[in-house]
Amino acid sequence: MEEEAPEPGQSDVRVRVLAAGVSFADLLMREGIHPEKTLLPFTPGWDIVGVVEKTGEQVSQSIAGQMVAALPIHGGYAQHICLPPSELTAVPDGLDPAEAVSLVLNYITAYQMMHRLAHASRGQRALIHGAAGGLGTALLQLGRLVGLEMYGTASLASHRIVSDLGATPIDYQKADFVEEIRRLTGEGVDVVFDGVGEANVWRSFQTLRPGGRVIVYGFTSFLQQGELAGGLRYRFRGITRPAWYALRALLSPGRRRILPYSIQVLKRRKPAWFREDLSVLLDLLRDRKIKPMIAERIPLREARRAQELLGRGSVKGKLVLVCN
Repeated sequence: MEEEAPEPGQSDVRVRVLAAGVSFADLLMREGIHPEKTLLPFTPGWDIVGVVEKTGEQVSQSIAGQMVAALPIHGGYAQHICLPPSELTAVPDGLDPAEAVSLVLNYITAYQMMHRLAHASRGQRALIHGAAGGLGTALLQLGRLVGLEMYGTASLASHRIVSDLGATPIDYQKADFVEEIRRLTGEGVDVVFDGVGEANVWRSFQTLRPGGRVIVYGFTSFLQQGELAGGLRYRFRGITRPAWYALRALLSPGRRRILPYSIQVLKRRKPAWFREDLSVLLDLLRDRKIKPMIAERIPLREARRAQELLGRGSVKGKLVLVCN
């Protein structure tokens, strides 16, 4: 559906979108099972990079023409979006918008889980599920900068990606990752990053050494071929099971814990952290210390195809919608 470009309010700016990320959060919102679900109809799109095209009357015009990044949560699949300046982070000149937009959701999530929650440090062991995906590759790159000893679950076809990024690959389709971690490490890992959810969380917990943490940030197991699996019962299970696992962890020996992470919740509670962490990541990208893996650049008009690709579960890296 085509509409006229929106006019910014007095305290907003209009951003011409250059690149928008495609994420599992978009699929979950579409299926109505994400905590951030909104009223229908709505435009998906959590993460964008664009250029400030027009400013409201109460906004300084000096920001016009600047490339910026934002996490609007919805509305990103569009040629234009209006946002308050407080939601924008300046993007250094010369950066690829598709690479920059990969930082806004994927790398921020990875960075905050690793540094704000897990407090990862050199020499610690980490298990990363879905290691060849957009968020998995972000965790691998940031973990290598920290100096972590990493293990990553992935299909056999993706093992080269995982090993090239500094981790030991584990074929989750043919091997039991709990047994593999015990075989490879002896006593387990210090942190697990689990975006699968459901029963996988408790199995991740079983790979921890004393004092370890499972950071839970998603539930991709709820989707099969991009659509809600198992009916509406998943909504209830999605709320109750993580809480039950966290309680079981508290009652288990060894000071091991299960901790939830939500980028939107932390952003609302600590907005300065989001801006600070995104600025750090943009500087790392500018200095070529990280390089997001772009799975495909897809025209905005093919957003449906992009979500179908992601739903199949074989995407390596980040899918990005490109707006002309």
